[in-house]
Amino acid sequence: MLAAREAGGPPDALRVALSGGDPAGLARNLYYLSYVSRAAAELLSAYRAGIAELGRLVRDAEARRSRSRELERESRADRARVVAERRERRRVLEHVAVEIRKSRKEIKVLRADESRLARLVEEIGRVVYARVSEVPQASGRREPFSSLRGKLRLPVRGELTGRFGAPRGAAGSEAKGVFIRAPAGEPVRAVAGGQVVYADWMRGFGNLLIIDHGEKYLSIYANNEALLKQVGDAVAAGDTVATTGASGGNEETGLYFELRHLSRAFDPLSWVKLR
Repeated sequence: MLAAREAGGPPDALRVALSGGDPAGLARNLYYLSYVSRAAAELLSAYRAGIAELGRLVRDAEARRSRSRELERESRADRARVVAERRERRRVLEHVAVEIRKSRKEIKVLRADESRLARLVEEIGRVVYARVSEVPQASGRREPFSSLRGKLRLPVRGELTGRFGAPRGAAGSEAKGVFIRAPAGEPVRAVAGGQVVYADWMRGFGNLLIIDHGEKYLSIYANNEALLKQVGDAVAAGDTVATTGASGGNEETGLYFELRHLSRAFDPLSWVKLR
């Protein structure tokens, strides 16, 4: 029937009337042909819908492939970023480990240096505290050191960059004195009259000079470029005893200054007149 339909085209009433055939048979044929026509139209519609759906599926598949490629690129980028971040973390951790080892070494060195100075001061104390005679005077009558609180002058002109009790370097140990930043070669003056009891180089403090002021008070001058007095010399307040430098290993030139009583350090700024 489909072949006949295609060959002869769709039947019409005139052709049926002129055909001379059985009208009942023709009616059946027309019914079948209409049924087939509707079925063909439905198939064609389904075919077109299938083609449209196939096109949509192809587009969706291409979109998914494109998204998959994009995700793969992002994944590769993420993996590269993670690898780079891990590498950077390892580098930072290695650097931190080196700094920790360095800081621990600095702590040990600073503590060893401070212990060495403390032992030196104690040894000096045992000697000078046992003396019965007064400390030699450079000239004239000398006031008791205990009466000079609030009257002393800092031993060098400069900027206070390290204060008593502040963390000292990366080690974090507390400073027992103050650091006065000043150009190299500036005169370092005795804060009061007394006698030089130590004048030599010491690790961590460089060229170090210590003056005994009597009453178990000591003043300590470190990091000097040069020492101008020797052990046993009597000095008066204001005498130049050294010149500033960086012999103690400091990055800046200047003077490290301490005051001690009974071998114990105390804040020099509580005894000096800053203006």
